[in-house]
Amino acid sequence: MGRIISLPELKQKVKILKSEGRTIAFTNGCFDIIHPGHLKVIKDAKRGADILVVGINSDSSIKKIKGKTRPIMPESARAHIIASIEGVDFVTIFKEKTPLKLIKAIKPNILVKGSDWNNSNIVGSNIVRKYGGKIKIVKLLGSFSTTNIIRSVLKKHGCK
Repeated sequence: MGRIISLPELKQKVKILKSEGRTIAFTNGCFDIIHPGHLKVIKDAKRGADILVVGINSDSSIKKIKGKTRPIMPESARAHIIASIEGVDFVTIFKEKTPLKLIKAIKPNILVKGSDWNNSNIVGSNIVRKYGGKIKIVKLLGSFSTTNIIRSVLKKHGCK
């Protein structure tokens, strides 16, 4: 799929788009089991931006963060699902635990995270603010989370 691109390709495209005066928004996550909360963050991230870039944690990155039983879905599947969502312009997969390298590389005009993140601990927020970018906090939709979905499935099937 043409919207799933490497970091070098993304850097080139973002440079061109910025030279055309386009506003770039960036959000990121594991997106392991897509739920309505993810869709709301993505939809709200696109608001006020011309281009939305979504960074997806690689499988190895998720294992480092969430443990050996995750991810549930492989990175290629997660990337294709996110790329198919209306409003998403580009998807890139990053191997690091955080998207800091990616944020430094593309310098988005708007960095978007869900309200479960405190403004002061959003990775890359200090860098984005330094060059005049904005931080956008999106109010979460209910109590949706991949971890809660996994727990619910296990409980319903008699697992611990």
